[in-house]
Amino acid sequence: MICHSNQDYIYFQKKVESNAITYPNDFPIAIKRAKGSILEDVDGNVFIDFLSGGGVLALGHSNPRLSEAACKQLEYCSHALDFQTPIKKEFMEWNLKMLPKAMRNCSKIQFCGPAGADAVDAAVKLAKIYTKKSDIISFHGGFHGSTQSTLSLTGLLSTKELLPNLLPGVNFFPYSYCYRCPINLSPSTCNTNCISYLLNMLKDPNSGIKKPAAVILEVIQGEGGVIPATEKFVQELRRITQENNIVLIVDEIQSGCGRTGTWFAFENYGIIPDIITVSKAIGGGFPVAFIIYNDKLDVWQPGSHTGTFRGNQLAFAAGVEFMKYVSSTDLLAEVTSKGEYIKKELYKLKDRHPIIGDIRGMGCMLGIEIINPATKEVHSHYAKQIQDIAFKNGLIFELGGRDGSVIRFLPSLNISMDLIKKALTIIEKSFKQIECDKKQVL
Repeated sequence: MICHSNQDYIYFQKKVESNAITYPNDFPIAIKRAKGSILEDVDGNVFIDFLSGGGVLALGHSNPRLSEAACKQLEYCSHALDFQTPIKKEFMEWNLKMLPKAMRNCSKIQFCGPAGADAVDAAVKLAKIYTKKSDIISFHGGFHGSTQSTLSLTGLLSTKELLPNLLPGVNFFPYSYCYRCPINLSPSTCNTNCISYLLNMLKDPNSGIKKPAAVILEVIQGEGGVIPATEKFVQELRRITQENNIVLIVDEIQSGCGRTGTWFAFENYGIIPDIITVSKAIGGGFPVAFIIYNDKLDVWQPGSHTGTFRGNQLAFAAGVEFMKYVSSTDLLAEVTSKGEYIKKELYKLKDRHPIIGDIRGMGCMLGIEIINPATKEVHSHYAKQIQDIAFKNGLIFELGGRDGSVIRFLPSLNISMDLIKKALTIIEKSFKQIECDKKQVL
């Protein structure tokens, strides 16, 4: 079949590819080229990209510095299993250098398969082997992957309900989603009640839950609706896990690599995890995943955890250039200032549009929760309409959160202020059109 238009490509895709495809359902386009923060489809339409490959493209599409590094590496070696190579050594050295000082001399790296879910699976496996315990604690709203084991750790029910059974021994607890307190307290009084509930469970001999091997946490939930945990929640969780010899796994697959204005999001909270899961942006656009963990946990035996594609030399080369760029520029400070600017402009919108319930996030990881103003409940229909209108006007972003009610912004970290302003203009037009079309939002 010869394809000429978006419609042709989408028809072919739906005919040949599995029903599991997602993004083309919201954005029925075929991408012809992509550069920086701009996409162009085969019909010649141009879009500002606030999706960035799901957070993979930290420096945008086809970044020349990263592309050049990967092309140069092709001349030497592209795949090497877990053999050591010069570029792998440099990649590992740079990853250790990017850690907080307290972690640099006591951390080890374990390469896994190429996806973030592989890193999560390795982290849980290591925690179980180290502690000789079986249970894991995860949190409401958490997302850690879509394989069978990582779905077990993920809060979203729609995909889990399709499977007859999942990994046993996973227990879910309330997350500090203070805008919608999971235990129905007001924001002014809840603060650390979620973590107090967890502590009480660990102390209670009749709680029915065994002491876990690990707690896995996103300090800023991504797919769950861009929800930053409160500082007290995270710090108290770290204290509790340390005092009870429970491994704390922090999932930095989406929030890491500078997206929040610090290299890892947990640095905003003043804690040191036991294990960090890393993927997405760290490969400079090429697939790689690994865990970084305290060397006291290094109980692996040879062959205990493998993966054919854990030796992606192209990802190592592009990743080194990415980390060099971050270290030699003011990018992280710019990410913080861009995030503050976007939030400031969104708060202005919130004053004029009652369907905006909450604005949250850090750096270039931001969310807008859309609500029914009359009931304050989430309103996915309005969120979807805003996404569709913005798409027609040249802006692409993802939805997340409960029932897809949260507009999620994941622009490239080096996106220009000019494109940010253009994107915000499209967002404002989208809100105006919604309320104009409805005449009355209620």
